[in-house]
Amino acid sequence: MNPLHELAAAYGVDAEVWSWQGEHAAVDDATLRAVLAALGADASSGDACRGELARLAAERAARPLPPYAVAREGDEVEVATSATGVTLTREDGTTTELAAVDGVVTLPADLPVGYHRLTAGDSGCAVIAPPRRVPLPPRLRSGPAWGLAAQLYSVRSRRSWGIGDLADLGTMAEWAAREHGADFVLVNPLHAAEVVAPMNPSPYSPTTRRFGNPMYLHVEDVPEYGRLDDATRSRVDDLGADVRSAAGDLLDRDAAWAAKRSALEVLHDVAPTAARAAAFAAYREREGVALRDFATWCAITDVHGNVRDAWPAGLQTPGTAAVAAFAAEHEPLVTFFAWSQWLLDEQLTGVQRRAVEAGMGLGIVHDVAVGVNPTGADAWALPGELATSVTVGAPPDAYSQTGQDWDQPPWRPDRLAALGYAPFRDLFAAAVRHSGGLRVDHVIGLFRLWWIPRGRPALAGTYVHYDHDAVIGILMIEAARAGAVLIGEDLGNVEPWVRDYLRERGIFGTSILWFEYDGDAPLSPERWRELCLASVTTHDLPPTTGYLAGDHVRLRHELGLLTRDYDEELGADRAAIERWLSVVRDAGLPTGDDEETVLSLHRLLGRAPSLLRCAALTDAVGDRRIQNQPGTTQQQHPNWQVPLSGPDGTPLLLDDVLTDGRAAAVAAAMRAAVGRDATHT
Repeated sequence: MNPLHELAAAYGVDAEVWSWQGEHAAVDDATLRAVLAALGADASSGDACRGELARLAAERAARPLPPYAVAREGDEVEVATSATGVTLTREDGTTTELAAVDGVVTLPADLPVGYHRLTAGDSGCAVIAPPRRVPLPPRLRSGPAWGLAAQLYSVRSRRSWGIGDLADLGTMAEWAAREHGADFVLVNPLHAAEVVAPMNPSPYSPTTRRFGNPMYLHVEDVPEYGRLDDATRSRVDDLGADVRSAAGDLLDRDAAWAAKRSALEVLHDVAPTAARAAAFAAYREREGVALRDFATWCAITDVHGNVRDAWPAGLQTPGTAAVAAFAAEHEPLVTFFAWSQWLLDEQLTGVQRRAVEAGMGLGIVHDVAVGVNPTGADAWALPGELATSVTVGAPPDAYSQTGQDWDQPPWRPDRLAALGYAPFRDLFAAAVRHSGGLRVDHVIGLFRLWWIPRGRPALAGTYVHYDHDAVIGILMIEAARAGAVLIGEDLGNVEPWVRDYLRERGIFGTSILWFEYDGDAPLSPERWRELCLASVTTHDLPPTTGYLAGDHVRLRHELGLLTRDYDEELGADRAAIERWLSVVRDAGLPTGDDEETVLSLHRLLGRAPSLLRCAALTDAVGDRRIQNQPGTTQQQHPNWQVPLSGPDGTPLLLDDVLTDGRAAAVAAAMRAAVGRDATHT
């Protein structure tokens, strides 16, 4: 093997790839060198590659233990060691001495699910011990469940401040559960965004995935709001009224957050009760250094703006004396941002409680984005853990034929390994804390990610691999502890064995009707997977009314995203849709006007054995506008800025959805498909 390819293999970097059309290609050397450089390896010449390989071998030989090991429940796992014996410390603090035999120690098969540690002298090894399988939540043991999928920011009510919020989510969950027998609401990622304008509208490009976006707070539900005097309360109410009255055709996150920020500052000035002060202190202690770092980043951004290169030099790197001095000088501001996260934690807890008390078997299903934006809190706080000279994306596929560049720095797998994949433990624990389920966007990213050298096109990338046993093991531990269902978004270029791997561990896949094929023929819903979330559409496609009309083909043509002739693409799309409509008709369901066809497509989901069935709220109300066009920028298309709208394109409030006959009909079809009778509460 040539030294460059050998070094790439040592770092888990693919030197050859297969296209979505089944074509094999070698990755060019320039891409390999750039990706290896992002991993801290010098691949500039053959001698440099050999030197790096020798360094890696020496580093491994110098460690008595590897940095981590994965011990799946019931397995006797061997861990290599150069020590004669090691100490196993279980999560509960109990210890066992293990003797090494022929350079390995064997972990006991009855090791409890959780996190343990091996030590040999000063060397430590994190032991990740996942269950064999994530248990099904009780609700799914009795049969399938249905739920709604909604982009929360777009679902506004008469009382929300220009953006759908957590009170709206609670109302939607109660309506769906009590009136229509739904068991969950799947929402977009609620991760943190910028704290000063402009706020990135994409929920999939957060500043951090560990904390949330206080834009979703419902101001009137903050306890301190009830302690305001009449004049101050009126002033706060006016802030909400102003942003509501200014609402336009597109959502304005910056205006919504500016109004809420002003209101929250008023509420923060209210002297807390002893109980509230104690609860906030407990939250800060629980979240520890991560919260302090995030709140400090928020404060620096608030003072110096979103462009980190324009910050004073001493603030551009965490952990400096300048950062400590800034945090001390701006302690009230740092505290305010930490307090905002505490309020969000409280309201997230409350909305899950509302959903469950209304009768939902799962409640809120949260979504975890694949990465973070390159100028955010994580990129600042974790500069050594992220590869900043490359970006994450996706290679070309049938839908995004020129590939995608998400402009996100990926985690370095070598650094994650050195940390025992601990950052994922904090991320997933926070993600499942307030939910009955978790959707993992682009779940293949837990196995491999498409790295693109910055400045090069998306197709000029390659895959970099992660230890999926470790990261998925952590995900399983946290889900099992929370009693949550796990859903992997396994669309696009996913190898078949990955789906088998996830299924064996009780992790659901995702089936989108338009993408389910057996060769050139639609895959009959009766043959879909049992462990999957089945739906007609997804947020990366137009709502079904628009999809039936070919809106996605026309938009991609207008934006130059097609790689074949427009008429050819439109004809192929029309033929594919007609094949599916034939399946609908063969099932004895009508395909008349759009409303009837959408209803029949959702009834068709009832033929699938899938334990989770989902209807997009946009489909339920007849919306047609595209929420997101993959592979585009905000300048090309207003991604993530479109409010929920009716069939005529007029923005639709949640208050109107609750009495909408079209929405009720789709909900009734979904309810009937899972056998939930009208007495379900």
